[in-house]
Amino acid sequence: MAAAVPLAVLALLLLGPGGWGYAEPLRDSLREELVITPLPSGDVAATFQFRTRWDSDLLQEEVSHYRLFPKALGQLISKYSLRELHLSLTQGFWRTRYWGPPFLQAPSGTDHYFLRYAVLPREVVCTENLTPWKKLLPCSSKAGLSVLLKADRLFHTSYHSQAVHIRPVCRNARCTSVSWELRQTLSVVFDAFVTGQGKKDWSLFRMFSRTLTEPCPLASESRVYVDITSSSQDNETLEVNPPPLTTYQDVILGTRKTYAVYDLLDMAVISSSRNLNIQLKWKRPLENEAPPVPFLHAQRYVSGYGLQKGELSTLLYNTHPYRAFPVLLLDTVPWYLRLYVHTLTITSKGKENKPSYIHYQPAQDRLQPHLLEMLIQLPANSVSKVSIQFERALLKWTEYTPDPNHGFYVSPSVISALVPSMVAAKPVDWEESPLFSSLFPVSDSSSYFVRLYTEPLLVSLPTPDFSMPYNVICLTCTVVAVCYGSFYNLLTRTFHIEEPSTGGLAKRLANLIRRARGVPPL
Repeated sequence: MAAAVPLAVLALLLLGPGGWGYAEPLRDSLREELVITPLPSGDVAATFQFRTRWDSDLLQEEVSHYRLFPKALGQLISKYSLRELHLSLTQGFWRTRYWGPPFLQAPSGTDHYFLRYAVLPREVVCTENLTPWKKLLPCSSKAGLSVLLKADRLFHTSYHSQAVHIRPVCRNARCTSVSWELRQTLSVVFDAFVTGQGKKDWSLFRMFSRTLTEPCPLASESRVYVDITSSSQDNETLEVNPPPLTTYQDVILGTRKTYAVYDLLDMAVISSSRNLNIQLKWKRPLENEAPPVPFLHAQRYVSGYGLQKGELSTLLYNTHPYRAFPVLLLDTVPWYLRLYVHTLTITSKGKENKPSYIHYQPAQDRLQPHLLEMLIQLPANSVSKVSIQFERALLKWTEYTPDPNHGFYVSPSVISALVPSMVAAKPVDWEESPLFSSLFPVSDSSSYFVRLYTEPLLVSLPTPDFSMPYNVICLTCTVVAVCYGSFYNLLTRTFHIEEPSTGGLAKRLANLIRRARGVPPL
């Protein structure tokens, strides 16, 4: 009994004055979800979201203990007084014309005096970015939805994009206190015909080579949403197994959607074998039916011939039958493409279309790119063309990439717009609704916000013949070695005059014999 007394005292000290009933309320939470969407082209899109929210003002408070929020990001916010951070790494191009509007889009900016925007169209050195991204998750890839993040499956897809979004969120209506929100998103598009051997059917195991076994123990919400809009309209179209216990309906990008909901925290969802493998089978495939065309999509290309001048063109499509709406076009062009601003032309339906707003910031050689921002009104059911001519600059030989003949990449254009909606949207509670609902901010019930990115461009620049410097270097080194070596040899060599020897072989033999006898040589 004497040894039990100090243990009891230590327990009371650790628990505090409230004893067993006292516990500090948790100030952070984790929500995770996966949305699976069959695309009109027959492909399958999978979108992961992991949201960590921390009720702490990192800019005002000194924080030393981190539970769910990554310490590396928390220290970054505190040290540099960071307001927002949006970083995305994308491989591939989202084909809006065939896949519909992008499910994950970048949020709107902050004050332009504090906004920093940068784009790297191509990564010259190949790096693996998925592992550091997964290490930011509270459960890493050990449990929950993150067990599906298998690198060899994700990187062999038609489209792959992972992002990190950090921003402050108001806790109340007056915004007297803020919380910090970290969203880690990952979106991939699987080619169903390749993975399904020519069929549109899919399953979690077929796409990710893994199934779901348990939720993340640190998560307060862990759900999987499957788009079954086609099934709700026609029960004979597709079949989802296992059957969902609940469904969710919402207006997404102007269209009413129906989702099957699988809550991993519900013990009834995970079978007795602790395995959830969601499968979708098409009973009657839709044949000879054109996929729906989104109201807004864009295309960009470079034209011209030779390596001196060219033209950048962007096509903006408004397929709405009777509604016109404005779009904000943002272009960043590298400095080595010298833009001729006086050649900027905008045409719609064969007529000139003057922008309502235009802002241009010229480039500085080797310091900053061109910045062109315009507000353009798109007429209903039209194609608007934005074109501008440029001249290619000649770089220094040290500024070329290791593969200069491959070309140089130009970052994509950014298009932001409020697109008219065919279905009126109702205001929702963002905390109670799924995470993906907050990706589509709505100004009113008649429109929804969309941000699109065009494809990056590959432009060839005047490239010198790098084999000529190599030949010159080799020839110069050879000439220098021969001439300098001979001249140095003549300057440093010492010459001695040797008298011709007499006696020949007989004399040398006689000296050897005399030396053997101990007689002095001749």
